Amino acid sequence: NSKQNNNDTITMQTPWTMGNGTFNQRYLITEKYWDRKNGPIFFYTGNEGDIWDFALNSGFITELAEQQRALVIFAEHRYYGKSLPFGQESFNIPQVGLLTVEQALADFALLISQLKQELGASNCPVIVFGGSYGGMLSAYMRQRYPNLVAGALAASAPVLSTAGMGDPRQFFRDVTSDFEGYAPECSAAVRGAFQRVQDLAEHQAYDRLQSAFALCKKPSSPGDVRQLKGFLRNAFTLLAMLDYPYSTHFWGDMPAHPVKVACEAMLSGPDLLANLRNTSGIVYNSTGEQTCFDLYSLYVECADPTGCGLGSNSLAWDYQACTEIELCYESNNVTDMFPAMTFTPAERLAYCSKRWGVTPRPGWLQTQYWGDALSTASNIIYSNGDLDPWANGGVRTSLSPSVVAINITDGAHHLDLRGSNDADPASVISARKTEANLIAQWVAMERLRLK
Repeated sequence: NSKQNNNDTITMQTPWTMGNGTFNQRYLITEKYWDRKNGPIFFYTGNEGDIWDFALNSGFITELAEQQRALVIFAEHRYYGKSLPFGQESFNIPQVGLLTVEQALADFALLISQLKQELGASNCPVIVFGGSYGGMLSAYMRQRYPNLVAGALAASAPVLSTAGMGDPRQFFRDVTSDFEGYAPECSAAVRGAFQRVQDLAEHQAYDRLQSAFALCKKPSSPGDVRQLKGFLRNAFTLLAMLDYPYSTHFWGDMPAHPVKVACEAMLSGPDLLANLRNTSGIVYNSTGEQTCFDLYSLYVECADPTGCGLGSNSLAWDYQACTEIELCYESNNVTDMFPAMTFTPAERLAYCSKRWGVTPRPGWLQTQYWGDALSTASNIIYSNGDLDPWANGGVRTSLSPSVVAINITDGAHHLDLRGSNDADPASVISARKTEANLIAQWVAMERLRLK
């Protein structure tokens, strides 16, 4: 079922305020497996997209709900999907200023409290789940609202790198490692193809670039060439993140083992530019219906070098990357296979000042959500797959008996949140069992506390 919830906005400490206005927040809820007397509440902390996209790709939560007789709620994040506080004006300045991590967490806290009251579920323990940015939010919910949340599964949550605590070279280095892991000659071919792009750009051979990549419009400037490079690099980012052992329909249609499929395309013949075009087509032309590639509609350059997505969701994520979420990642063609493309704090400041009229707040997530001083937290699972380029921006080592790191061999981006599949590696089957056991323990402990 899809329902609406009115949440209070929180007055900002600026000359501009919205008082105590409300907005409609979307959430999905199913009582199919719930034992009203003893069952817990499993609550997904929505992230940067339509909540249905996450609900349809997080089958582990409903599988676990069936085992543990839980109520399941997927809550949409403010400013994403249909939860737009100001409708079509949500991304105007200053209305967009109410898009913060703190506000999103407060929405979830209010929603949990309100639904527990409406459903007569005051003694039902709450476990939060999330993947990627949603995983960060789940961990933050346990840290910020331990009175409401008994535990958190933070899958593929880059809580360190997004707080400015990582190596800016790490992300694209790890994307490269995925392709090198399949075959060293694969990453060498990618590197060689990008060098051909650079050579043509330096000679302003824009006609050749247009024909080589089937572009709808001929590049005509260094800016267009940068857009082309970002467009191509973004394809490899998505192929690495979504390197699942079966086909998926999450952020587009992907074949099984997309990194393998991409490397086979890159090594399919001597024409490196054609191979690079066909590899990007796995992401941008999965249906085969694109007759040409429109660089500016298929990829949006923004304050996240790993990609902001498209549509209004991309605006919301761009704003967050300009304010609290630090994503100053770079490729350099030394530690990775991509063209040298920087995104320094100074470049971030210049972009964000021009685009949104804001000054980024470096270190703010460290201040609010503890940085790497997480050992004093409790009841949080940080799970990461070793194929996921986000993994090394998160917690890879257990910090205490109740702040547990689970590393998943052959696992891509939050594979453990996906539903069971015959192609699952043994590592993720084991990880889900560990997660289920820990969650059952937390639920039992919280029941005792609530009584």
